[in-house]
Amino acid sequence: MNVGVAHSSPNPNSGVMNSRGTWLAYAITVGSLHAVLISMPFLSIGLAWTLTNVFHNLAMYVLLHMVKGTPFITPDQGKARLLTYWEQIDHGMQYTTSRKFLTVTPIILYFLASFYTKYEPQHFAVNTVSLMSVLVPKLPQFDRVRIFGINKY
Repeated sequence: MNVGVAHSSPNPNSGVMNSRGTWLAYAITVGSLHAVLISMPFLSIGLAWTLTNVFHNLAMYVLLHMVKGTPFITPDQGKARLLTYWEQIDHGMQYTTSRKFLTVTPIILYFLASFYTKYEPQHFAVNTVSLMSVLVPKLPQFDRVRIFGINKY
């Protein structure tokens, strides 16, 4: 054990999605959210899937695309302070396995929610808007782009 030694990575926040068991914990968390929602007797199955999709996408939008910085003291001279977590994953490289996983997961939830709601127009609209709100910021064209100056600082 090395006491007083800096992290081996300039930004430990960038590699946490590659850690062992992270994807499984993520899937279990989403599954647990859905189990809690579907166990409520006053919610239909379709509404439970829509709420699972919306809650998941809302949480992912806030955690991946709004919150900036890193919880660690990093030796990068504050470069990560102005970046969202999505921009820090895998040191900003596009199309890595972690980024693909975080992109495909909302799409799978969208398909499940749409299927179980039998493509009802109201649910379909809510699920589509929810999906677009997390997919559009993930596009490479929006990397480090702040629309209308929102979340600039």
